[in-house]
Amino acid sequence: MKRLSRPTWLPIDPYILALLGTVGLAALLPARGTAADISSGASTGAVAVLFFLYGARLSTREAVDGLRHWRLHVTVLASTFVVFPLLGLAARGLVPVLLPKNLYEGLLFLTLVPSTIQSSIAFTSIARGNVPAAICAGSFSSLAGIVLTPLLAAALLGSGGGFSADSLVKIVLQLLVPFLAGQFLRRWIGGFIARHKKVLGYVDRGSILLVVYTAFSEGMVQGIWHQVSAVRLAGLLAVEAVLLAVMLVATWYGAKALGFGREDRIAVQFAGSKKSLASGLPMASVLFGAHASLAVLPLMLFHQMQLMVCAVIAKRRSRDPQEPPAGLSAAASRPPGPPAATGPASAVPGR
Repeated sequence: MKRLSRPTWLPIDPYILALLGTVGLAALLPARGTAADISSGASTGAVAVLFFLYGARLSTREAVDGLRHWRLHVTVLASTFVVFPLLGLAARGLVPVLLPKNLYEGLLFLTLVPSTIQSSIAFTSIARGNVPAAICAGSFSSLAGIVLTPLLAAALLGSGGGFSADSLVKIVLQLLVPFLAGQFLRRWIGGFIARHKKVLGYVDRGSILLVVYTAFSEGMVQGIWHQVSAVRLAGLLAVEAVLLAVMLVATWYGAKALGFGREDRIAVQFAGSKKSLASGLPMASVLFGAHASLAVLPLMLFHQMQLMVCAVIAKRRSRDPQEPPAGLSAAASRPPGPPAATGPASAVPGR
């Protein structure tokens, strides 16, 4: 029971501790020379395996069934790949007063990566929202991000972020091709993956830790960490806190303005306001190369922040009154019994 209750208060994600430990290891013992070549090759292979497993896990049938709720999915995709990037571009005005150029590029990249799947589902479930919609929305976002994230990064960051046609080819070969291969082979290996989900979960996380170690090792060897001060990091945290708050408010009230019910609004808020560390880190390693360590720092900080804030929101949402089923009036949804009294006293608390 303790393990299940963690998301309701979530002091710090243990995996974030593992990521921070990996960063510390890279700072003390960065890979150099031959070791760096081996680490880079292993990281490339790990990313390919990671996206192969993503493809093998995504149920094509569930994805097709989820298309019936297309308005919700379009809303989440618009939040993830339109509203977020626009806010990222607006933050350009903070350079160089609050953010240095290299951290701003990482912040802008953060706004371009897809939404999460696991945490969106977990928080939507805790808040008593539309869990199937959250599953489909997160899956669609991750799939779209394989294509949209590098294209948006090339368009918005351009040559300043080290992007080129070669970067896009690498994305296709290292991310999209393994993903499609996983989808193709899913009918034969889906059962195996379902039976060994826990073990393969360690493969996922281990792959990301290897990517982080490789990226931060390259950054240490090239001395780019000397460009960031504690004051700049504090400024970055403040900007990310504002960014998260704006997106949480925009998704909640934007979904209400679009006519979504409570359960759908919860799914839109949690799927549309978060960014995926699991997808963003491998993409950054391909797109930024030696500068990936600074590029992923804003994403790592935002990831932990969104988990802590969304845990609190999900817990509060779980105590919201239940809405009557769609199409029924409040009177029609009451259980049979004596006629309700009129006036304020007739309200049913906690419904």
